[in-house]
Amino acid sequence: MKKEKLRVLHAVYCLGRGGAEKLAIDITRELNKRADVEAMLISFDKTVDYEYDVSDMNYRFCPAKIRLSLYKKNKISAENYLDVINNFKPHIIHTHRYLSEIITRYYPSREITYFTHCHDNMIQFENFSWKTLFSKRKLTNFYEKNYLFRLYKKSGGTRFIAISNDTKKYFEKTAPRYPVSLLHNAIDYKRFYKKRDGAGQGVKLRLVNVGNFVEKKNQKFLLDIAKILKDKNIDFELHLLGDGDDRQALEEKTNSMHLYDQIFFHGSVTNVEEFLWTYDIYVHSATYEPLGLVLLEAMAAGLPVITLDGRGNRDLIEQGKNGYMLFEPNTEAFAGKIIELWNDKTKYREISLYAQEFAAKFDIKEYVDALLKIYSA
Repeated sequence: MKKEKLRVLHAVYCLGRGGAEKLAIDITRELNKRADVEAMLISFDKTVDYEYDVSDMNYRFCPAKIRLSLYKKNKISAENYLDVINNFKPHIIHTHRYLSEIITRYYPSREITYFTHCHDNMIQFENFSWKTLFSKRKLTNFYEKNYLFRLYKKSGGTRFIAISNDTKKYFEKTAPRYPVSLLHNAIDYKRFYKKRDGAGQGVKLRLVNVGNFVEKKNQKFLLDIAKILKDKNIDFELHLLGDGDDRQALEEKTNSMHLYDQIFFHGSVTNVEEFLWTYDIYVHSATYEPLGLVLLEAMAAGLPVITLDGRGNRDLIEQGKNGYMLFEPNTEAFAGKIIELWNDKTKYREISLYAQEFAAKFDIKEYVDALLKIYSA
């Protein structure tokens, strides 16, 4: 008798630009390369920055809306999602992002095991404290958490997948009844890898940062770094890849500091790897980073990484081997580390080559091997 395939449904709220969305796509593609697995990806909301080509995938858009309320009746519209459940009959539902967790759990099944992918320390899972009583947002979050926990009891099982040790500790504290597995997120290593000799690209130092222009990504810190490098007569460029609400303010600060000849705004790009291949050092200024896939992408391209401590990215930096982490947001120290690394060509080469070796361990193929073991545990 032919063994039944394992049917896995990955659910992400939308296919907007982000590490969680990219990973959900990569996982689904890789799962479908396995002879004994059938995987499907669904999303619930169309978004204006839709960028991914999923035409080659088992993908379905299931428009859904949900409203949970402390004072009124909860409302949900997800008929297309129910059609998928009834037709695909998944053994596993694996959610990415909080809103997809809410929608999929609204219709729990004891025939399905649910995996919640913890891409960050979701504030909705915070434990109750006296502060909860004085904040409408915190009170709403606590209501939603208890709502979810009630639904968890009606499912065939609930497990969490944390992407970093920091996130694992958070969910062990906030959801202690449920097992939490640590599985660092992955990249398509072959996409970002390009053989290098470990040397920089030329005489001029070219720095790069990738990320949305939002407060926690803290690119203004990098502008201050750029000013220090200019004052020290370093021949450099800083290239910023991304877009967001803070872009105008960053551009205005660049102009006010007379750095328009050194700092370049490229906007959101789809061919990130082609940009990374032309730069020398990846700099990362985020004040909080659940893990930091872009650090791995930069390493795969052969770039040493210099980063602030974002907690989750502690799992990715081997100090002095694939880059450096600064535990205090000190601009002089950060700039000093850039200059030190750039001037030491032997050290630069060692870090560049090891960064590629390190990033190879986070390839999507090995990741899915580990994920299937978690599914079957």
